[in-house]
Amino acid sequence: MIELPYLAEHTPFPPVSRALRDPDGLLAFGGSLNVERLFNAYSHGIFPWFSDGEPILWWSPDPRAIIPLNEFRASRSLRKLVRRQHYTVTLNQNFRAVIARCASISRRMPESNQTSTETWITRPMLTAYEAMHDAGLAHSIEVWDTDNTLVGGLYGVGIGNVFCGESMFHIAPNTSKLAMYALVNHMQRHQMAFIDCQMPTEHLCSLGAQTISRERFIEQLSQHRQMLDDSGNISPRYAKCWQKQVITP
Repeated sequence: MIELPYLAEHTPFPPVSRALRDPDGLLAFGGSLNVERLFNAYSHGIFPWFSDGEPILWWSPDPRAIIPLNEFRASRSLRKLVRRQHYTVTLNQNFRAVIARCASISRRMPESNQTSTETWITRPMLTAYEAMHDAGLAHSIEVWDTDNTLVGGLYGVGIGNVFCGESMFHIAPNTSKLAMYALVNHMQRHQMAFIDCQMPTEHLCSLGAQTISRERFIEQLSQHRQMLDDSGNISPRYAKCWQKQVITP
């Protein structure tokens, strides 16, 4: 039987070293999805992941997947797409549309040849990340076609010089990769560190994701997570980096 710590409203997270090995990284359950709790979680390498009908589950897997900015791999087809300049890429122009698209896309079920619209981005998760965005902590990248239609994008949480990616979508071919390419270039211009991908997938590995131990991930995160000033407010440098803008590479 799994013994898992329960988080009451103000219970702190247990050390990530106490996360289970099976299922990998499961740390605790309960608590809430308010901005303060989510900010604290991401600042310590923890994230929520659960389905409808489940309690809030908190995870910190080992190993961890990251994309160092200088290790991002842009395929020949992606570079060709960038040179065509067929799309406009923006930052934080329509966060709610991006996360709604990510929540609604059909995903192929591994045990069958069918697709499912079941998603881990539940209504409470949507509401929580929209609140994070309103607080200046969650961000989106949008890809628009020449008709100003949203055809791709991604969203995640910014913690200092680290971007914790959550989900991406595409309607037109390669537009989620274009969103990632633009994000990497934007982060490099602002001397940021790396993208947290949480867990490796074949798609992310094709873009340059690599796995490191949770211990090393936490060390790197702690070196780059500073984003608040002495008064506990978001620093002007961080706010400027994530203000609404066009970031077409």
